[in-house]
Amino acid sequence: MSFTTSHQIHGLKLLDKKIAVIYGAAGGVGTAVAKAFAREGAMIFLAGRTENSLNPIAREISDSGGVADVSKVDALSPDSVEAHLQRVVSKAGKLDISFNLIGTNVAMGSRLTELSDQRFTDAAFNRVRSYFITMTAAARIMEKQGRGVILGLTAPNARLPRPNMGGFSVQGAGIEALCRQLAFEVGPRGVRVVCLRTGGTPDNPVLHAVFTHLAKLRGTSFQAIADSETQITALKRAPLLPEVANAAVLIASDYASAITATTANASCGELVD
Repeated sequence: MSFTTSHQIHGLKLLDKKIAVIYGAAGGVGTAVAKAFAREGAMIFLAGRTENSLNPIAREISDSGGVADVSKVDALSPDSVEAHLQRVVSKAGKLDISFNLIGTNVAMGSRLTELSDQRFTDAAFNRVRSYFITMTAAARIMEKQGRGVILGLTAPNARLPRPNMGGFSVQGAGIEALCRQLAFEVGPRGVRVVCLRTGGTPDNPVLHAVFTHLAKLRGTSFQAIADSETQITALKRAPLLPEVANAAVLIASDYASAITATTANASCGELVD
């Protein structure tokens, strides 16, 4: 599926002179968000498991007139995250936005009764743990500054659980709860924490693998799965990566300065709040 020109927005510089760190920047959502943030004037610090996967994104941002820095960071290691953020602040002088978009194995397709306690713990909480590490590290810096925005990403399954999702639904609920609690702890110091909820993005390669796996489990076709997912939304379609990235831009910008301790719904109406 290709996105229409209505989703392609020329830079309005909503994030002009902002400093943003994006973990998992080589993934589908991470790449889209990094490009959108750069388009809007932010200096981007791309963090991921390998620099090789990040370098092409940084080059594309640079070729478009933006500024991007690349670093190998283990988002499940407090020491790695702290060292990187200290380098960011040393180089850029501040930290305005932190967005964790890493992917983890959620044991998709598994029943809870089939999982060992260790596999469930990994599937449900590895990403939550990474969020805790990156969010609290960013919060400590932002509280001293008296400003900053911390973003999270979740899915409708956090509130609309389905069978055979492994740890996915529990993971999403944990992320949303973490964002709400942190928002109230850091809010008095001028720091906002917002979770962005999005449905499956059909232009993300990861979704193709998920739908293929679900089709096999349900004894149906890839297209049948894709069609069924879109029919349950209010717009009768799924959100696209540029739309998710644009929503992230708005939430991270000063135009959303009164928005915190909530989950912004960009699922095309898959979940009705």
